[in-house]
Amino acid sequence: MPDTPHRPDTTEQDRRSALLKAGALQNAILTSPNFSIIATDEKGIIQLFNVGAERMLGYRADEVINLIRPSDMHDPDEVGARALQLSQELDTPIAPGFEALAFKASRGMEDIYELTYIRKDGSSFPAIVSITALRDDHADLIGYLLIGTDNSVRKRVERQLNEALVAAENANRAKTDFISSMSHELRTPLNAILGFAQLVESGTPAPTPTQKRGIDQILKAGWYLLDLINEILDLALIESGTLSLSGEPVSLAEVLLECRAMVEDQARQRGIGMTFARLEAPRFVKADRTRLKQVLINLLFNAIKYNQSGGHVTVVCTLSAQERVRISVRDTGPGLTTVQLGQLFQPFNRLGQESGGEEGTGIGLVVTKRLVELMGGLIGVESTPGVGSVFWVEMPLTAAPQSLVSDALALDVPRTEAPLGAPQHTVLYVEDNPANLELVELIVARRPDLRLLGAADASVGIEFARVYQPEVILMDINLPGISGVEAMKILRADPSTAHIPIIALSANAVPRDIARAMAAGFFNYITKPIQVNQFMEALDQALAFAQTDRGTALTKEPA
Repeated sequence: MPDTPHRPDTTEQDRRSALLKAGALQNAILTSPNFSIIATDEKGIIQLFNVGAERMLGYRADEVINLIRPSDMHDPDEVGARALQLSQELDTPIAPGFEALAFKASRGMEDIYELTYIRKDGSSFPAIVSITALRDDHADLIGYLLIGTDNSVRKRVERQLNEALVAAENANRAKTDFISSMSHELRTPLNAILGFAQLVESGTPAPTPTQKRGIDQILKAGWYLLDLINEILDLALIESGTLSLSGEPVSLAEVLLECRAMVEDQARQRGIGMTFARLEAPRFVKADRTRLKQVLINLLFNAIKYNQSGGHVTVVCTLSAQERVRISVRDTGPGLTTVQLGQLFQPFNRLGQESGGEEGTGIGLVVTKRLVELMGGLIGVESTPGVGSVFWVEMPLTAAPQSLVSDALALDVPRTEAPLGAPQHTVLYVEDNPANLELVELIVARRPDLRLLGAADASVGIEFARVYQPEVILMDINLPGISGVEAMKILRADPSTAHIPIIALSANAVPRDIARAMAAGFFNYITKPIQVNQFMEALDQALAFAQTDRGTALTKEPA
């Protein structure tokens, strides 16, 4: 047989090829210009300094090998801070320097951290560094491997994003502040328009039919303008994230009863029938009570306003999945097309109703949707052209509050009516706007048991309060010189006036301003334009409070 030529062992070839590849891989890593690779001995002295480290840090390898530690090229303050952080985290004393950088790695834990590298020329850059312990075949520690990468680009992007976020927040805040300021400026003249119109409407002698029609138009336009101001302010607060909402157990039956009382008169005037289905059992939802009423009243008013003559509105509540209750408002109006449904929650879009006889802004449903979502609820609509629409809101159910009885009693506060011929009570009104002062004078003049004192600024008002000792003080917030809040604090700090309840009377309607004023110590807060009935009720409550021993509770230290 002829000799068979010798062939190399396949396994040996594979092993040799793998070793060559491993060598090539190792060489590629060590010569990579994109990563700094530094190896040290067990004491932390640099033994290997690759091309990437030279490029990033500006040192030649022969300038650092066997001479310095990696921590010598880090920001010393950051290294010290890291040592302190590790000491607190692990409850172990750790010395600053390379020991702090290598502590976790020496205990078998790979560590990645962000620190600032200092180049040879003194410049610096942020870096991400991974450090791993190196061990021999006997698991003895022989050194550390540090792999670092330049983090400048990511840090720059983060900084730009943060700056953009701050700029956006400042712009939002400026917009909200501007709208809040404009709301105040608009409310001040509107207060006079609506206030005097209400007085003329209910005055003696009664207005003639022609005058009555004119007054009705003034009041209708004024209240509509006030609604528009409120809606724009609400939308601005929601979009800026500054609208504060409470999450409390709210009785669905009570809220629906209150909403029904508020809309039934309008439905009756338009010939619209209303049906509110009874709840099978008491239900409580987690919501902000005031905002939930705002949502439901808006849906009810829309169902009445855009209904047909002789139509009907039906409200039903049904349990849905995931511990929620659905409140549905069904109307018999013209219904909505598919295109209109797609545009329904767009701001200022009235779905072609601009030329109709109904007033509107196209903001109400936008505010309604966002309020529902902020309260953790859902909102939707189903509609059939020619048949009608169903707007529904789903709110999360919650347990009933523990103090239902005491809460119900607290809400049933009787209104005190002073009989004719009773001793006069002095009310002090601190207000720099003559029209506002005159309006309140005319309102108070209808009560023979009340006497009004006026003061044009806080300094005079404080002196009047000390001298005349009024039962109640009405205080404008935006006063020249000393603000209403500061004046209230001065009166609260004086033992001779600390017991007097003070009602804020202001065009500032932003919820956070109202909350701050109440937290500062005001007895009540009434926004302008004044609603006469609401104003008199608040005044009666303050007078009743002033006649009881509870008034002494106001003598606490000022906020």
